[in-house]
Amino acid sequence: MQVLHNQISNKELKKRMHEETESRATISFYKYFQIDEPLMFRNELYLKFVEIDVFGRVYIASEGINGQISVPQNKKDAFREILYNAHPALNGIRLNEALDNDGKSFWVLRMRVRNKIVADGIDDLSFNPSNTGKYLSAKDYNKLSEQANTIVVDMRNSYEYEVGHFKNAIEVPAQTFREQLPMAVEMLKDYKDKNIVMYCTGGIRCEKASAYMLHNGFNNVYHIEGGIIEYVRQARQKELPVKFIGKNFVFDERLGERVTDEVIAKCHQCGEPSDRHTNCANQECHDLVIQCEKCAEEFIGCCSEQCKSVLLF
Repeated sequence: MQVLHNQISNKELKKRMHEETESRATISFYKYFQIDEPLMFRNELYLKFVEIDVFGRVYIASEGINGQISVPQNKKDAFREILYNAHPALNGIRLNEALDNDGKSFWVLRMRVRNKIVADGIDDLSFNPSNTGKYLSAKDYNKLSEQANTIVVDMRNSYEYEVGHFKNAIEVPAQTFREQLPMAVEMLKDYKDKNIVMYCTGGIRCEKASAYMLHNGFNNVYHIEGGIIEYVRQARQKELPVKFIGKNFVFDERLGERVTDEVIAKCHQCGEPSDRHTNCANQECHDLVIQCEKCAEEFIGCCSEQCKSVLLF
C-alpha cells in the first residue's frame, strides 16, 4: 500500500532544506468551493505534489482548500498545472508568491483534512460564506482608505498586527479568528453604513470575515484581494504608495516578510524597537514572542528568566 504521509524526521528534513542549492518559490493559495470527498481529494493531490517536491502545509475540507507551500522554481509550472486541474473550481486560482522569496519556508509536505479550512466557530446554518464583500485592488484600496467614512479592519491575530499593519487600521484584539468574528461585529455595530474594509495576510480570513459582516447587517463591506501579499506586490509593480507599514507576519519558518523599513513593535523583554519574532527555546513553553538580538543572547532564546533557568539547570 502506498504511503500517503512523510516518514522522515523533521530534523533530517530541515537539514536537507537548508542544504538545498536549488531555488524555491514560496506560494500561498486558497479557494472556497464544495469538495464532496475531501479525503480522496487530499490523497490524490498529495501523490502529485510529492512527485514535484512540494513542501508546505495544505488544509482541505468540504468547504475548500487552503495552502502555503514551497516548490522548486523549475517546477512552478507543473505545480500550477496540477492545482488548476485538480478541480474545475481551481482552474485559474490566484497564487500569491511570497514577498521575501528565498524558498526556505518549509521542509516537509503536510496535507490534512479538517472540518473547515479556517476555524471560524460559525454554526449558523443560514450563513453563506460565498456571499462576500467586494474585492479591492491596491489602487482601489489606497483610494477608499482615504475616505472619511471608511474603517479599515485588521482580521489577523494580535501578534501579527503588532509588527505590521495598514496605516490607521484598527485591531480586533483576539488571539484566534473564531474569537475575532463576533468581536468585530460588536466593535463596529454602530457603523453599519460606513465602508468596512477588511484585510489579512493572503485573503482567506478577510474573505470569510466580509461574508460574516454582510450576514450581520453591514451594508458596504470590502476586502483586499489576495491580502497584504498581493496588495504589496501590486503597489510595488505599479509604483503606488505602500500604505502598509512594518513587517508582514507569515506562518512558516521565516516568521515575517519585510514590507517597509519601519520597526513599529518593541522587544517584549527590554522594550527596545524590534519586530523579530521567535519561539521560546524552552520546549515546554515555546511561546511566540518579540525578542531583540541582545535579549535573545542574554536569555539564550527564552522568553523569561524562568524558562532560561529550565534550560540551564
